[in-house]
Amino acid sequence: GFHRTDMADALSLIPAAVQRNLSDKLYEKRKYAALEIENTVKNLASAGDHEKLSKVIDILVKEFAKSPQPNHRKGGVLALAAVTVGLSSAAPQYLEQIVPPVIDSFLDQDSRVRYYACEALYNIAKIVRGEFIFFFNQIFDALCKLSADSDPSVQSAAHVLDGLVKDIVTESDEFSVEEFIPLLKERMNVLNPFVRRFLVEWITVLDSVPDFDMLGFLPDFLDGLFNMLSDSSHEIRQHAVSALSEFLQEIKNSPSVDYGRMAEILVQRASSPDEFTRLTAITWINEFVKLGGDQLVRYYADILGAILPCISDKNEKIREVARETNEELRSIHVEPSDGFDVGAILSVAKRQLSSDHEATRIEALNWISALLNKHRAEVMCFLYDIFDTLLKALSDSSDDVVLLVLEVHAGIAKDPQHFRHLIVFLIHNFRSDSSLLERRGALIIRRLCVLLDAERVYRELSTILEGEDNLDFASTMVQALNLILLTSSELSKLRNLLRGSLVNREGKELLVALYASWCHSPMAIISLCLLSQAYQHASVVIQSLVEEDMNVKFFVQLDKLIRLLETPIFAYLRLQLLEPGRYPWLLKTLYGLLMLLPQQSGAFRILQTRLKTVPTYSFSGGGDQISRAFSGVPFSQYMMHHHEDGDAEDYNINSSHQGINFAARLQQFENVQNQHRGQARSKENYSNSTSSSSTSKVS
Repeated sequence: GFHRTDMADALSLIPAAVQRNLSDKLYEKRKYAALEIENTVKNLASAGDHEKLSKVIDILVKEFAKSPQPNHRKGGVLALAAVTVGLSSAAPQYLEQIVPPVIDSFLDQDSRVRYYACEALYNIAKIVRGEFIFFFNQIFDALCKLSADSDPSVQSAAHVLDGLVKDIVTESDEFSVEEFIPLLKERMNVLNPFVRRFLVEWITVLDSVPDFDMLGFLPDFLDGLFNMLSDSSHEIRQHAVSALSEFLQEIKNSPSVDYGRMAEILVQRASSPDEFTRLTAITWINEFVKLGGDQLVRYYADILGAILPCISDKNEKIREVARETNEELRSIHVEPSDGFDVGAILSVAKRQLSSDHEATRIEALNWISALLNKHRAEVMCFLYDIFDTLLKALSDSSDDVVLLVLEVHAGIAKDPQHFRHLIVFLIHNFRSDSSLLERRGALIIRRLCVLLDAERVYRELSTILEGEDNLDFASTMVQALNLILLTSSELSKLRNLLRGSLVNREGKELLVALYASWCHSPMAIISLCLLSQAYQHASVVIQSLVEEDMNVKFFVQLDKLIRLLETPIFAYLRLQLLEPGRYPWLLKTLYGLLMLLPQQSGAFRILQTRLKTVPTYSFSGGGDQISRAFSGVPFSQYMMHHHEDGDAEDYNINSSHQGINFAARLQQFENVQNQHRGQARSKENYSNSTSSSSTSKVS
């Protein structure tokens, strides 16, 4: 406690009755005592008695504001306000003594003390206005806590005080936004709705003062504002939205903005589980891409990583904005020398190729494609990072994706070494995933033929398949390629080339090039011969077949060929049947196929019906000079006469395809077929031995 002298001093300055009333439980009595003190202070101030003034304040702080008795504390804060009023213009120099104890009372256990503390500080602030800024940090901290006070009356008293503090701050020259930002930043992640509202209101008020550059500090609290967009309270969401809209407007009108730091925040927010947050983030990103210029170049990859998933968002508006932003980003002309990182963009696109959503995968491919067109050299440096992913993408469930992947592959394959690479890998993929060949083989091959020149594609495929070790696969693959060759509009140029192989060199060369791998399938070779009008050779091939070649697969292929002979592609061949005398080997080939077919099969009936229409008259010579075919020689005799023994040399000389060594071709065919037969036999023996013995299979 006090020494006697202190006690005497206290009583001489503040009479006992006043001290009693100041701690009374009745507000009126406390109020009356405070007025007495105000008068005392006025007198001391006009006398300029600094020492006594200081003492009065000291007594009020020690004996009242910091007393263990709640009523003493209530009187204490009231009296400190009264002192300030009494001091009037002399108050600023005593604020260090007066204000801290009042601020401490904001944290009082007793809610009435907290209430009166708000009232007291309000009255103090009204007197000293701008001088008050010195205590801003402590006051802001206290107001922030009181905004969420458990007592509604304290909350509303704090709200009134907060309004005055805002007024003082907005008209002050002393206030520093820079020092305020750390206070704001460390509270932005608080979840309490009252505190959130308090903070957004402060941001809004400070932002409305032209001299305060809140925009410059936006990166420090942008994330916090975004947090509030998913608040459960509609009011807080609205507050956050209007603050953000205001900032976005300012960004559009401001010459200098720190886009980069904010872009990092927006990119994170664009994948928020909350739909409204995603929409706001992508809307901001959209504006940034339009406004950000050079500043954003090094963030393009991150931005793209945010946009691509949003293109498949559940929300239509988000999808729309994401699409627009994506187009915008892709249309910007930047060079690697500007800091544009092709590798980073590629790796984002590669990552998004495994998205569950088709729209996102398609856009990722559009990016790879665009980069390949604009920055080919750079993309080629990263080729090995993306090549595998692009190959896997050929198995995508969506046709549209596969078609785009093929465009990208075709773009890469413009370089000869990559072309070879592509075809090798393609065959590898078909080999390791047989369903890919069934589901997509035709789509892939046909599209590549359009994009990369059909002849080149077919020649390369043939070269690689010629040396294929997996004979079953080789035969399946060749049959698939053959079917595409016989049916697809994309390959009509190739068919015409082969059809002209009688006379023209390119056709002959192509025939020989394909022959090498077509050997893996007898039916493919026969089709190739029919297409190239090498009818004599076709007939020889048919004669060379042996019993074991005629398995189920063979008949399936044969059935397909017979049905294809009825299509428009083979119309020229059917018209040649009008002149059996000119095309005896065609007839012999077709009869040969007929003889291989089981009589009860559909294909047998189709071919037999067709052969019945072959006239016995030849229409050469025009007019009405219709002469008997083969000049009256019966067909059987005609064939015998032409082809006694099928002597190989003889047959090579008689061949119309000058320059093709068909004997060598036949040898080639038989060699490959012998390999196939050998493999089939060893498989058969293997399965017989394993089924008959109980030993475990050889791995």
